[in-house]
Amino acid sequence: MKVEALKKARVHFSALMQKPYTRKQGQYLAFIFYYTKIHGCAPAEADMQEYFQVSPPSVHQMIVTLEKHRLIERTPWQARSIRLLIAPEDLPKLE
Repeated sequence: MKVEALKKARVHFSALMQKPYTRKQGQYLAFIFYYTKIHGCAPAEADMQEYFQVSPPSVHQMIVTLEKHRLIERTPWQARSIRLLIAPEDLPKLE
């Protein structure tokens, strides 16, 4: 009986440990964190476009997705207003 309880606890624990974002989303989140830490303000979408070498619509769609998943928040009509809603210790290393 103890073995079954341990198996259930292990499955439950591993489900809790899953990251709430994909690998690519994690890279964007890490970039936002480090950019803000270094520059004292959040990155513009153009900064992310340059770093990740992707198109403007790709960056914008990622920002919309991160906001939808409640990983970031933005102030409408305010430039560089991205704010992380996830703890820094939960972020991956920036590659």
